[in-house]
Amino acid sequence: MGQTAFVKSPARPLSAAKVARSFDLHLDVPLVLFVVAILVVGLLMVYSSSWKSAQAGGEADTYYVFRQMGFVVLGCLAALAASMFDYHRYQRLVMPMVFTALILLALVLVMGSTRLNATRSLFNGSVQPTEIAALVMIIYLSFWLYSKREVLNIISFGLVPMMVMLGIFGALIFMQPDLSAAITIFVMGGVMFYLAGAEYRQVILVVVAAILLGALLVTFTDTGKDRWGKYLAGLNNPFKASDHMKFVLQAIFRGELFGVGIGKGVTKFTGLPVPWTDSIFAVIIEETGLVGGLTVLGLYVLILWRGLWISNRAPDMLGKLLAAGITLWITFDALLNMGVIVNVFPFAGNALPLISYGGSSMVSTLIGIGILMNIARSNSKKNSAAVEGRSYGAVINLRRGDRRRRLPRSLGSSGTQE
Repeated sequence: MGQTAFVKSPARPLSAAKVARSFDLHLDVPLVLFVVAILVVGLLMVYSSSWKSAQAGGEADTYYVFRQMGFVVLGCLAALAASMFDYHRYQRLVMPMVFTALILLALVLVMGSTRLNATRSLFNGSVQPTEIAALVMIIYLSFWLYSKREVLNIISFGLVPMMVMLGIFGALIFMQPDLSAAITIFVMGGVMFYLAGAEYRQVILVVVAAILLGALLVTFTDTGKDRWGKYLAGLNNPFKASDHMKFVLQAIFRGELFGVGIGKGVTKFTGLPVPWTDSIFAVIIEETGLVGGLTVLGLYVLILWRGLWISNRAPDMLGKLLAAGITLWITFDALLNMGVIVNVFPFAGNALPLISYGGSSMVSTLIGIGILMNIARSNSKKNSAAVEGRSYGAVINLRRGDRRRRLPRSLGSSGTQE
């Protein structure tokens, strides 16, 4: 009597929304869907293009596709880990990563495995350091350009050091020889230099230097002369193109609008070299036609859109550069591969990202996707760093309206170099 009765109220059940939030990884769902779609296409086409060669080598017809599945699983696990690792923390790791990549590239020249007249891999083809080096270079350039943003337009502090680093990486890659990877390194360096806010006169210098370098490669190197000559011959008369390109064109002509049907292509068995790697887009067109080829192209365009969307919403300039660099690297490699297949570009020999068979390319690309995911996670955090991101010209608009000689001083963000 007179005492207040304390009755323990029953615990409220967790709502479905709260439970969902507790397991929310903050992944960018559209990007995940686009990547998964390309991975499914890749696994299907790797099996279609490799089963007969696997049997001829004494292996099960699923040998290559099962190995590719293993690469995909490993890459997805690495991507998930990268998506949870704050991208600012790469600052402490970037120089060890650079030195490791340079050592691997040097080891390829000393003890690499030779395949198709090129020495590009280690451990009997298990590791291709050029794929690793491309991602490392993008991460390094992002941090370097971010740290030099106040002096970027002083040539001795900006352009010259960047060209030296690009030259070291490019030279080691070209000596393998791997012309496509060397081109990718220089193109990405120039694009990121531009996006970081370099003056147009310096950008013009980079373009002129790239043109001169390309002319030297075509004029004075056997690889450059051979590929450029065959490219021009093929443009003038398809019957005078290289044997590789003749088989590619045959596959395209057979595909027509809707293709001959998945698994029913024959060019992959009659002369198209290693169709499950560099030439896999030709198999896609033959078996799914122009419609299938455009669908694959559309998926890469969607990745480009989503990656630049993430870049535009990144909370700081570092995130913008890193997201734009990774996105443009993946889509440039895809464009280069597909352009070679339809004879728009000279033969380069690069893989089709997320589709071609190969562990180094698959894992490196998916790690890049994971870093994009981490930047997308940071986008949802409404903190003071968002102010810095909004003060920078949107990457997705390619510096539209940016007429300043240099970038404004950052307001700063945690974990990044000032």
